[in-house]
Amino acid sequence: MATVEEPRVQPSSDAERKSVGQLVVDVSDQTSTLIREEIELAKTEVSEKVNQLVRGSVLGVVAGVFLVFALILAMEGVAWLLNDEVFNNPWLGFLVEAAAFVLIGALAVLIAVRAFKRGAPPTPDQAIEQARLTRERLERAPSVKASPEP
Repeated sequence: MATVEEPRVQPSSDAERKSVGQLVVDVSDQTSTLIREEIELAKTEVSEKVNQLVRGSVLGVVAGVFLVFALILAMEGVAWLLNDEVFNNPWLGFLVEAAAFVLIGALAVLIAVRAFKRGAPPTPDQAIEQARLTRERLERAPSVKASPEP
């Protein structure tokens, strides 16, 4: 009786030809690369946000210095104007201006607090989102089953 020999099926892709060990090494390498890239993205994102905060703070300080000098001169003029035209008493004109300065300063503090809350802390939002999406994709991916080797 003649025996019929079954034809051997050749693996159709590289993944089917690789052993389980090779696949694990590939996954490990790809995971390491992905983690390194995510860390680099986080570093870049945080440094960009810190640079923006520093740049904004420096420009705010410079603008504040010039505005203080201009405000001193303007308020001096207004105080003398109040003295000559309204109160006829120098200390009362300067007292009214001091109260106006306190109100303006309080408003500036509120605006500054809001601005710093929006910019701080400099967290890597994009990197965190990418890591979350990657984890979700890996959890949904079908697991690799080891096939018996001949």
